[in-house]
Amino acid sequence: MLGNHLPRRCGIATFTTDLSDAIAAADPELDCFVLAMNDGRHQYAYPGRVRFELADNDTGAYTRGADFLNVNAVDVISVQHEYGIFGGKAGAHVLTLLRELRMPIVTTLHTILASPNSQQRRVMDELTALSDRLVVMTAGGADLLHEVHGVDREKIDVIPHGIPKVPFAGSKSRLGVEDRPLILTFGLLSPDKGIEHVIDALPSILLHHPDAVYIVLGATHPHIIERHGETYRLMLEERAKRLGVDGSVIFHNRFVSQAELSEFLAAADIYITPYLNPEQITSGTLAYALGAGKAVISTPYRYARELLAEGRGILVPWKDAEAIATEITGLLDDPAKRLALRQRAAAHGEAMLWPAVAESYLQTFEHARSAHSLRRQTAFRASTLAMRPADLPLINLDHVVVMTDDTGILQHATYNIPRYDEGYCVDDNARALMLMTLIEDAGTEDPKLVRTLASRYLAFVSHAFNRSAGRFRNFMSHSRNWTEEQGSEDSHGRSLWALGTVVGFSADPGRYSLAGALFHDALPAVAGFTSPRAWAFALLGIEQYLRAFEGDREVQASGRAIADRLLALFRRSDRPDWPWFENSVTYCNARLPQALVSAGAWLGDDGMTETGLRSLEWLMTIQKTPDGYFAPIGTNGFFERGMTAAIFDQQPVDACATVSACMHAFRATGDHRWAEHARRAFTWFLGQNQLQQSLYDPLSGGCRDALHADRMNDNEGAESTLSFLLALMDMRANEVRRNATQIAMPVRELVAAGAQ
Repeated sequence: MLGNHLPRRCGIATFTTDLSDAIAAADPELDCFVLAMNDGRHQYAYPGRVRFELADNDTGAYTRGADFLNVNAVDVISVQHEYGIFGGKAGAHVLTLLRELRMPIVTTLHTILASPNSQQRRVMDELTALSDRLVVMTAGGADLLHEVHGVDREKIDVIPHGIPKVPFAGSKSRLGVEDRPLILTFGLLSPDKGIEHVIDALPSILLHHPDAVYIVLGATHPHIIERHGETYRLMLEERAKRLGVDGSVIFHNRFVSQAELSEFLAAADIYITPYLNPEQITSGTLAYALGAGKAVISTPYRYARELLAEGRGILVPWKDAEAIATEITGLLDDPAKRLALRQRAAAHGEAMLWPAVAESYLQTFEHARSAHSLRRQTAFRASTLAMRPADLPLINLDHVVVMTDDTGILQHATYNIPRYDEGYCVDDNARALMLMTLIEDAGTEDPKLVRTLASRYLAFVSHAFNRSAGRFRNFMSHSRNWTEEQGSEDSHGRSLWALGTVVGFSADPGRYSLAGALFHDALPAVAGFTSPRAWAFALLGIEQYLRAFEGDREVQASGRAIADRLLALFRRSDRPDWPWFENSVTYCNARLPQALVSAGAWLGDDGMTETGLRSLEWLMTIQKTPDGYFAPIGTNGFFERGMTAAIFDQQPVDACATVSACMHAFRATGDHRWAEHARRAFTWFLGQNQLQQSLYDPLSGGCRDALHADRMNDNEGAESTLSFLLALMDMRANEVRRNATQIAMPVRELVAAGAQ
C-alpha cells in the first residue's frame, strides 16, 4: 500500500492504516506492508508494517520506491490518492513511481474534481491510465470519473469508506457532559469546515435547550498550522464569546485515538458536518458518524448527498445558521424522529464496516491481477536506456545555504568556504531569487527553507533598487555599504528577470506584490540601455511577468520595443557565415537568441522566433568539439569575427544559458534536437567536457567556478553554483513537461503493436 500512515495526522493516514489492518485481518496469509509518504523532512515513529518511507518532495525517492517494489516481487499495489500528499504540481511526482512498476496498480481516489485545472487533469488522466482498477467510495464519484476523465465504467469499483464498529450508545459522564444534549463535530480543523455556522446557530438552539453542548473534537490540520497558525480556531473561540455561547462550546484540540473517537461518537446525540466544499466526494468523519448510528445533519456536499439519501440524515443549506438551529432543535425536541434517523443510518453502515470493505478490496485486487498479464509483457521495454529519461542529480541547496547569511548570498568562495572580503552583488541575489521561486513552484524541497531564502534574496534585490535613479545598485561590501550608486545594465536586466519570475510563479502574496511594484518601477530604465544582454534579460523577465498579467499593454509595449531593438541589432550584424548579434561572441551568449525565441512566442512574431532559432543553431555549432562535447566559448579571449575562438576558460554561466535557451527552443518547436542540445550542455557540468572532470561537487552541493585548460577552478562561488542549479531546474522542468504531455501509448496498444 502507498499512502500516508499513522502516526502522521491526517485522514489519508487513518484510512491507509485502517485498510491495511483490515486486509491483514481478512487474510492472514497475505504479506501486507506500507510505503509511507512523509511531508517534507518530517519523520514519524512508524510501526513495523511501514517498510519504506518517501519524502513527498524528493523526486529520487519515487524512483527508489519503484525499485523497492519491483525487487520485492509485489503482487499488487494499492495507492491512496489525494493530490496534496504527493510532491510536484498536483502531486505529479507519484507518476514517476507508478510508471516504473511491474505489478497491477489499484488506485483509491479520495478526491475527484468536477472542474480540475489543466495540471490536475493531466495528472489524473495519466494516473487513471496507469491504474488497472480504480476505487471510488460513491456512485457519484464513479460518475465524475467517467464524465470528467472519460474512464470506462468497467474499470471502476465502488467500495464504501470503511468504518470501525462503534457502540450504538455510550456514556456522557466520562466526557463531563452528563445529562446534556451533545452535538458533535470531529476531524482536523481547517477554514473549509464551516464550524462558525454551527456556533452562530447556538443562541437559537440554547433558547430551547439551554443545557445543550457543542463539542469540536480534533486538532488543527498540520498544514494549516504551518501556514496560518491557529487563526481559525481562535476566530471560532472569539465568535463563541461574542455570541455569549462560550459556556456551551468545548474544543478538544488534539488528535484522538480510535478508542477515544468511538467514545465521543457513542455519546453524541447529533453529529453535524457543516462543510463548505461542494465538491467533497469523501469524508471519513461523516462515514464514521453514519456507521455509528448517529442522527446526522450536513451541508449538501457530494458525499453527504449520497450517503444521507433515503432518510439516513438531514441536509441543510450552505452557511445557514438558522436552518442548522431549526434542524438541531427539531431533533432534540423529537426523540422518536432522532431514533428513526439513527436506525436507518446504522442499518446502512453495516456494509461499511472494515471487514466487509476489506473483502471488497481483496476482490478488486484479484480482478486487477487477472487482467494484468499484458502490462507485464512491456515492463522491461519501458525501462530501456533509449526510452527512459536521463538520471538527474537531486537538488542540493547545502552550498547555497552556506553561502547565504542574513543579508543575502555572498559572491565568492575559496574552495567551498564563503569569502567575506568580496561581499555581495545583486546579480547573484537575483539568480538566487529566481532559483528559489522556481523550486517553490516545483514543490520539490523543504518549503520553510525555500520561503526563508526567497524572502531574503528579494529583500536584497529590493534594497538594491535606488528609487531616485530608477536603477539597481550591484555591489555591496560585507559591511553592508553599497560601493556604487548604480550597477551595470546587465545587473539591472537580470534583476528585472528575477522579479518577473516572482510575479509569474510565486503564490506568496507578499513577495508577489513587492516584486510586481519593483518590476514596474525598474522597467522604464531599460529604454535607455545599450547592452544587448540587458535587453535579453529584461525580455525574459517580461515573458515571466506576462504569465500573470498577459493583458498588461504597457509592459507588452515595452517588451515589443526592446525586442525590436535586439532584432535590429542582429540584422545589422547578420552574415551567412556569422548569424550573430555582434562582431564578437562573449559571455551569456545563448541568452540573446533565447530572448528572441521567447519574445517571438508572446508577441506572435514567427519571424522573430525563427531568427532566434537560427542564431542559436549557429551558436551550438561553434560550441561543440570535434568529438561531440559541449564547449562554451572561453572567456580568455572570447571569439572575434575572423579570429579563432578561445577554448578556455569555460564558464558555468554559459552552460546554464545554453541549457535554458535550448529548452525554450524545444518548447517553441517540439523539435527534440533542442532537448538533446540542452542535455549535452547540462552534462558538461557532470564531466562530459574536454577534461572529463565534473564541475558539480555532490559533496558540498556547489559548482566549480570554471574549466581551465589543465584543471578545474576549485572555488565554488555563487554564480557557478546558481548556474548549475538553474540548469538542473530547467532539465527537471523538461522532464515534468515530457511526462505531462507525452504519456506513453496505453499498455494494451503497445502489446498489440508488438504482436503485429
